[in-house]
Amino acid sequence: MSSRVKPIIFALVLIVIGLTSPSLGQQKGQWVPGQFELNAGVIPDPGVTYANLAINYSANRLNDSNGNRILQNVTGTYSFWVDENVLYYVPKHKFLGGYFMPYIALNYASGELVADIPDTPGANLGAGGSGFADTYVQPVNMGWHLKRADFNAGYSFVAPTGRFTAGASNNVGSGYWGNDITSGTTFYVTKNKGTSLNLATAWEIHRKKSGTNETPGQAFTIEWGLGQVLPIKKDLSQLLQLGLIGYDQWQVSNNGGTVTLPTGAVVPASRLPYYSSHGIGVQSNFILPAKDLVFFFKYLDAYRAKASVEGRTFVFGFSWTLKIPKTQAPKS
Repeated sequence: MSSRVKPIIFALVLIVIGLTSPSLGQQKGQWVPGQFELNAGVIPDPGVTYANLAINYSANRLNDSNGNRILQNVTGTYSFWVDENVLYYVPKHKFLGGYFMPYIALNYASGELVADIPDTPGANLGAGGSGFADTYVQPVNMGWHLKRADFNAGYSFVAPTGRFTAGASNNVGSGYWGNDITSGTTFYVTKNKGTSLNLATAWEIHRKKSGTNETPGQAFTIEWGLGQVLPIKKDLSQLLQLGLIGYDQWQVSNNGGTVTLPTGAVVPASRLPYYSSHGIGVQSNFILPAKDLVFFFKYLDAYRAKASVEGRTFVFGFSWTLKIPKTQAPKS
């Protein structure tokens, strides 16, 4: 259940760069945390799976490269919604001992930034936009079921299909291509697979941003979770999975090229500091095994963000699998 869409953080960057120093602010990568936590290594059963994720992120705090809040006299909020529509296909035949699982995510995004700077006439700022966002495609992805673990690994790319114009305040896309190397692991602590440890990773490599001379630096994200499945009914027709989850995200290489400040000055993009962010929260899944249907909810609270905003993430949605071939009812 994942896609990587670029949140529209352009206006926030302009505030940081334009009103403070060029070394304080930085945009984030294309991977939005909250994609994988529990069951990170599990792939759907053979067939076609549709998943829908609604992700909301909101923040009213902006930190410098040391993690300290900046623009103390500025009040406002930054928020975005992303609706991810993910389509998986898993053939029934094994390949290299595992299952091939390509997928695509089509995304719609909307975002808003509102800032009020007291005692500064004309300095109240607002920006936002909505529309079809960047498209995430994972053409190569393999998953394996082991005795006490599930594991998957793959290559994906982000196509900059969302609206983007350098300097605009209503962008909904990143304006650049991204290449990702991903993995997911679920280790079952107990033999009945009720208790699990989960880890997902994504390494982002970015291309040059359209209309600029800037190439965003590479980024690395991990998402993790400790989960426990509890039966709601004795026949196991309804299950509840609860877990402690979190994420850690870092920029790991310099930005390339140059950036142009609102003053017109051109500075090396490498002067922008590396951003990072961490989050912790909870997840609940309501599972109907016979119907191949899962409903989920996640809440994550960010902490120790550097050169970035610091806020809260809500994720909710469902996934449904149409098995091919269909499961046959047992004969009486």
